[in-house]
Parts: sequence; C-alpha cells; structure tokens
Amino acid sequence: MPLAKALELAQEYDLDLVEVAANARPPVCKLMDYGKFKYESAMKAREARKNQAHTVIKEMKLRPKIDPHDYDTKKGHVVRFLKQGDKVKITIMFRGREQSRPELGYRLLQRLAEDVQELGFVESNPKQDGRNMIMVLGPHKKKTEAMAEAREAQAARKAERQGGSPAEEPAEA
Repeated sequence: MPLAKALELAQEYDLDLVEVAANARPPVCKLMDYGKFKYESAMKAREARKNQAHTVIKEMKLRPKIDPHDYDTKKGHVVRFLKQGDKVKITIMFRGREQSRPELGYRLLQRLAEDVQELGFVESNPKQDGRNMIMVLGPHKKKTEAMAEAREAQAARKAERQGGSPAEEPAEA
C-alpha cells in the first residue's frame, strides 16, 4: 500500500502508522494507538522487574571453638537464608594459635554443610584465605521459587486470620 494511502487510513481511524520492520522489503507498518502500546509495554516491563529476583550473598561468621548453642543459632540463620533462596558465605575466623589447626575449621564447615544438606549444596569448597577459611553454600531452590512460596504462605495465613476467627461471626438469635 502506498505511504500516502496508509497515512490517510490511519488519520481516518484516528490511529498512528507505526513502522514495525524497517529492514524488510517492502517495510512493514502497522495501524495502532502508539500511546496505548507504549503504556502497555511499560507495564509489562514493570511487571517483569517486580518478579525478578536479585541474587544476594548473606555472610555468617564463625569461630573454630564455637559453643554448641551458638552453633545451632548460626545454623538456624543459615537455614533461614537458604529457605529464602539466598546464597550463604560462611567464614571461619582464626586467631593466634588457632591458625595452626585449620582442620578444626574444615571439620566445622563440613558439619554445617551436612546439617543443611536438604536446603542447600556446597557451591565453593572450604579454602583457607589468610586468617579466614571460607565456604559458599547455594540454595536448591531459586530465589523466585522461594519468593512465590513465601507469598502463598502469607496469603494462606491472611485468609486463615480473616475466615477463622469466631469473634467476628454474628450471633444467631
């Protein structure tokens, strides 16, 4: 269709003539409301960004001579981070004579990896870095899956609160 006729048609229907494929022979154009098209594409991009997840590396610091209760507390934090879909960097800090016994730190990291095995995997094996020994754990679930599960659980709790409380039900006479 000639350009003049296409422009006339667009004006008649109060639409815009938008070039879709400029490199095609002949060039391909489309009649559309360009403002509405831009708005809808911006909304799609915004929705995609909302569902996008940022990879976060959480860090947990331990010492080789850690008390069992403190270990359980730190392990609880690691479990929470892995459930949320975040990576966890575990650092064991050695001081003084502890530096001559790196196997203590290695055993501690192995024990922690075994304890959280069902939630995450060892992404980077323990390695000595000066006074510190570092290991990275990655979650089995992706961040987006963890976020979706958290949203579902929150919606279920909210529905339970609204629907299940007997004080709000009207009394029958």
